[in-house]
Amino acid sequence: MLPIPSFVILDRARRRVVPLLLGLLLSGCANLDYFSHLAVGQARLLQAREPVSAILADPGADPQLQRRLALAQQARSFASAELGLPDNRSYRLYADLQRPYVVWNVFATAELSLAPQTHCFPIAGCVAYRGYYQQGRARGAAALLRQEGLDTHVAGIEAYSTLGWFDDPILNSMLRWDDERLAAVIFHELAHQQLYVPDDTAFNESFASFVEQQGLRQWLVSRGLPAQDGAGERHKQQFIALVLASRARLEQLYASPRSDEEKRQGKAAEFARLRSEYRQLRDSQWRGDRRFDAWINAPLNNAKLLPFGLYDQWVPAFAALFAQAGSDWSAFYAQAAELGELPAEQRHARLNRLAAGD
Repeated sequence: MLPIPSFVILDRARRRVVPLLLGLLLSGCANLDYFSHLAVGQARLLQAREPVSAILADPGADPQLQRRLALAQQARSFASAELGLPDNRSYRLYADLQRPYVVWNVFATAELSLAPQTHCFPIAGCVAYRGYYQQGRARGAAALLRQEGLDTHVAGIEAYSTLGWFDDPILNSMLRWDDERLAAVIFHELAHQQLYVPDDTAFNESFASFVEQQGLRQWLVSRGLPAQDGAGERHKQQFIALVLASRARLEQLYASPRSDEEKRQGKAAEFARLRSEYRQLRDSQWRGDRRFDAWINAPLNNAKLLPFGLYDQWVPAFAALFAQAGSDWSAFYAQAAELGELPAEQRHARLNRLAAGD
């Protein structure tokens, strides 16, 4: 997972983005109905909040809910005390929205392109999606885009960050995750409050993903718990690599001088290849791990590939920066902020050097 929604497709635990709502409200032009929808949706979310402390003290509250919220509060305190993340009321509140997702994001591309249809707003910058608090609105928007000949994808989002403009609550949709993922997402979203660079989604999400991963390692050690099972993470990275390789081949195809009809045929062949390679990998190496079957078996198009790589692209670079900072969180944040102030081209060059070990 920016003001309306991070891994949007692969891992529901990472389906989140940072809400652009404040920027939308400040822009005050164009699609007033859409802006009004966002304002009402965010207002209802804020109204649904209640202090976690009150729920924990309520003898009539659901014991399972109390257990999960108590753990979330321990992770929240750890985030500020041990990881140096913002100490505020975010994730010390709870909101039950009575729905499985907080928002639904609509991604769109041209039929023969992997360039996303972007939407730009003050403060948050440009993002490759549009978020909706109602599933029907998201589906309707996607249908209109398909009528224009675009590839579209609608993804449900369990959590997002308002970058500190509001006190973000723990949401009922977040409680579907296991304890480790719940803690990790709190670290991730607070990292967005710590540092956010407009117009650079890969930087923002990779930074937050590194904080999430390193923070979770420290959290598990602090609780005397074993490290996460490496097999699941390895399978996910292998799946991402398959999709990124397929996307790279599609980019070459779309940039080629072939006719549109030849490109359409090549596109269909590429998606068939992706499905075949996935099933071969799953059946030969994964020993029954079928968690990506639903994604691969559903219709594939360009828009569905957009989020891949955004959350992990620069994680090795931030890991190297953390090591250079002596594993000191304050020094790491200061150096990351300096990177964020560089022009985009220089920033990315520096990240490439860090990832390469220079």
